[in-house]
Amino acid sequence: MTSEPRSHAEIEMEQFADRLRELREARGLTQARLAELLEVSPRVYNRWETGAAAPRLDTVVKLADILEVSLDELVGRTEPEEPQLRLHNPKLHKLYREIDRLSDEDQQALVILLDSLVKRSQMGQVLAG
Repeated sequence: MTSEPRSHAEIEMEQFADRLRELREARGLTQARLAELLEVSPRVYNRWETGAAAPRLDTVVKLADILEVSLDELVGRTEPEEPQLRLHNPKLHKLYREIDRLSDEDQQALVILLDSLVKRSQMGQVLAG
């Protein structure tokens, strides 16, 4: 028994569903949380992410806004860009732009230092909570 070839629309829906899942996961959102932000039920959202249904255009626009991507990126017409780093501390922002100018050795030292600071902060949160 052979299966029928999939239509172009089915392939596009599958690609949209995959892109939606990838973008959601990259932003650390659960399906339930994204459904809440969109004001739809988790079941409805799950159907979009599995390709069983498609959201309305106004919802696609809202999805793009929440996920901070263009409509082209969301529907797969362009590859997703790396999310923009948002640093609220101006000095950190300035230093961040200089990282590429550091030697490989200094960049590795910076990675170790930042990793240690993050782990220390996480440990403090665990002990406090």
